[in-house]
Amino acid sequence: MQLIIYNSTSLRETMDRLFYIAKDEEILNGDATDIYFMRTIDVLRAAGLDKVKVRAEFHVVNLPRNYKWAVFAGLKEVVSLTVTKELPITIYAMPEGTLFKANEPIMVIEGNYVDFAVYETTFLGILRHYSSIASKAARIKKLAGDKSCIFFGARVVHPAIQPMVDRASYIGGCDGVAGVVGARLLGIKPSGTMPHALMIVFRHATGDHTLAWVWFDKVMPNDVPRIVLADTFLDEREESMIAAKLLGNRLYGVRLDTPSSRRGNMEAIVREVRWTLDLAGYKNVKILVSGGVDEDEIIKLRDIADMFGVGTSIAFPPSVDISMDIVEAYDEKSGRWVPITKRGKLPGFKQVYRCGDTFDDQVIPWDWEPAVCRDGSKPAPLLRKFVDNGKVAEPVPSDQEIRSYVLNQLRYAEI
Repeated sequence: MQLIIYNSTSLRETMDRLFYIAKDEEILNGDATDIYFMRTIDVLRAAGLDKVKVRAEFHVVNLPRNYKWAVFAGLKEVVSLTVTKELPITIYAMPEGTLFKANEPIMVIEGNYVDFAVYETTFLGILRHYSSIASKAARIKKLAGDKSCIFFGARVVHPAIQPMVDRASYIGGCDGVAGVVGARLLGIKPSGTMPHALMIVFRHATGDHTLAWVWFDKVMPNDVPRIVLADTFLDEREESMIAAKLLGNRLYGVRLDTPSSRRGNMEAIVREVRWTLDLAGYKNVKILVSGGVDEDEIIKLRDIADMFGVGTSIAFPPSVDISMDIVEAYDEKSGRWVPITKRGKLPGFKQVYRCGDTFDDQVIPWDWEPAVCRDGSKPAPLLRKFVDNGKVAEPVPSDQEIRSYVLNQLRYAEI
């Protein structure tokens, strides 16, 4: 028998909360950090170096494999933390939702290092996680084109971060989310269909699982699309036809889920269902595909499916590895900023200039003049001041505006 011993502090902490999640005040107070940052602050203060002013740059050295760009996301929460705590720092950043490339500064913090050192872990955690999910969602949406993509990933993450994951997927381009809390915070209606459990209960209790569709139609408000799960007990084609006949023009669509547990060829299944529905006069019935959907499946099915429900591939995407490095330090004697950084990194405060929608970017020292664009126009600077000494300098746009910004850039982006 293994004996687990808790010290009194950890036992009290465990009893004090239901879930292993950081509380708001712990994040705001800097407790959600790596211990070496706390120790660093102690050392600097003891050495009398607590007033060393620096500029710290956030960037990605290498994007995930086959990524030409990523989506910068999470700025809203970074700004909220900074302003709420009134941290005496200034933040320059690309607008949230900007598509960026490797080795471009996406955010810069200016201030005394000890005033924000303890938040490096938190800032990186926010930006990395948000940007990773938003980038994957943007890739999925880019490949899906005009076909709807709903985020079904609430069930694959800890419930404490469902709203954050929903927001990241939504601003990245997804057309909706299934999570109730996430949708509420986004100001949109949650999107979803029905689970296999509904059909199984009806089959057991009544002997007819198709009554689940009938009762769903009776109970749900009119603004809920009648999308039925058509693959529980019978062949997908057969169940789709039964649903179409039962609900008639009230049937909005059929969902085909996890075919790998049966025949495994989703493309063949979708084509068969589409052909059969069209032949019977149900061309208006849409087909939603879900269950293990990723980029390859989107490419194969986007010409024959109408909607996609994507969960795991967006919720657990390749990591956009954002890092933070000091690139300048202020010299009190000369009153000048001195470029300095560790080896392997480019020192100096930088600006990123972009020519229209070409993604033809220039990364140059902050006070240098950029070259004109190929068409003779002047490039636009991407880094803007969002926080000035702990106060909001420029409001972060709404989630809907950020999503529209991403979608507009996706029109010109390549995968």
